[in-house]
Amino acid sequence: MLQRRNNPDLPNMEAAPRRDRHPLASGLLALGLVVLAGCSVAPLPELKPPVPDAWRNAPAGVAPPSADLHGWWQALGDPELDGLIDRALQNNLDVAQAAERLRAARVLNRNAHDPYLPSLHGRTNDVIDPDTTASYFVVGFDALWELPLFGAWQSSKRLAQGQENGASAALRGAQVSMVAEVTRRWVELRSAQEQARLLTGIRDAQQEKLRLVQVREQLKLAPPVEVAKTQAELARTEAALAEPQQAINASAQQLAVLLGQPEPDPAWLTPGPQPRLGQWQLTTAPADMLRARPEIASAEAEVLRAAGELGMSRADIWPHIGLGASLQWSANILSNYRAHTGEAISSVGPVIDVPLFDWGQRISAAHAKDHELKAAVYGYRQAVLQGVAEAETAMGDLEQLRMREEATQRASEALDGSMAALRKRAELSLGSNLDVQDGLIENQRAQLELVSAIAARDLAYVSLYKALGGAPMPNPPSPATAPTAQGSTD
Repeated sequence: MLQRRNNPDLPNMEAAPRRDRHPLASGLLALGLVVLAGCSVAPLPELKPPVPDAWRNAPAGVAPPSADLHGWWQALGDPELDGLIDRALQNNLDVAQAAERLRAARVLNRNAHDPYLPSLHGRTNDVIDPDTTASYFVVGFDALWELPLFGAWQSSKRLAQGQENGASAALRGAQVSMVAEVTRRWVELRSAQEQARLLTGIRDAQQEKLRLVQVREQLKLAPPVEVAKTQAELARTEAALAEPQQAINASAQQLAVLLGQPEPDPAWLTPGPQPRLGQWQLTTAPADMLRARPEIASAEAEVLRAAGELGMSRADIWPHIGLGASLQWSANILSNYRAHTGEAISSVGPVIDVPLFDWGQRISAAHAKDHELKAAVYGYRQAVLQGVAEAETAMGDLEQLRMREEATQRASEALDGSMAALRKRAELSLGSNLDVQDGLIENQRAQLELVSAIAARDLAYVSLYKALGGAPMPNPPSPATAPTAQGSTD
């Protein structure tokens, strides 16, 4: 040791003994390891959606490629519906609100790391000496750069990204609900108009039947009870007319709300053809439901947000370390003795905020956020289960209603043939006009059943694609784009 100190190759200063350097080096190394360990962020929980291997209610032999989530309503073959949905995407107020919230979330996400960038503050103050002999005017600048240690950098990004993803899923959900609701209300409107037309035809036929029965009663060819029975049937039909009229009014008004306008368009109240799915069948079962369904995307975003909050709460347990600097200039503005000229002073150095004792509040907050993250994961799994259940139910309903519509169609066609035969017999004086009216009433009742079957299948089709998250995918709203008066979603 003495020989080393006398070595002429060493600097011209006394070297410290090795035993004095080891504790300092070890301490710095330990501190560095702690900081590096604390800077890492906990991995995201693995999401394992409990999905079935195959759709239980899908038709036999159906392969699972992607679903058509663009313009699915066009299968109903109604150009007016296509135009309504285009207008609703531009003018719907729920969609406009969700678009603005997404813009807000994107703005915040872009600045998620700003709290960990250097900041500069300017301030002024007037200070009086404790001995009340002078007062000073102080102008200063303070700079602070808090280091994003202990996972704070990644956690803040997770938190902001989760909020943006949640807003994006909310916009997607608003679009899905709006498109499905416009389609549903349009189907109900046109179906109710067709039902009103058929019920009016039945009422007219029953009025004619009542006249014929009254004539037969006057001729003593029918008992009075037959007249009363026919009158009761006519009254029931007239009462039944109120139901489709109510549906027409309600559907038209709801369409106006969905399109962001106070009154329905007069053209909607003019009867038109009923939308019909026709020969469409479910030939593919979608495999990308987990990506398309807004509720599942929202639950996944909640997991990311909860993970960010957990990371931030864990980072708060450790010291906050940063670099600070200040520059202050003071001037004596009033003194009992003499005036002083302005003086300036500056400082720079580390800023360390060490939490020492808070009764365990920060640790409890971290534990609470850990439980909230687990709850978010359970919520994600629940959202997947709910999506699978709704899709399975809708697929099963759609297939059953397809068979119902086909059977009802065959019954209506058979009655059409029977009606033609009744008319022919009446022309040949082989049958009475009363039989023709009975046949007409029965035929139109069968058409009423067919209208109901078509509408039920159309609505099951809407429910299926809503369960699958099916809606158009317009360009996402840009934060820099100002919203239009109609609430455009860009």
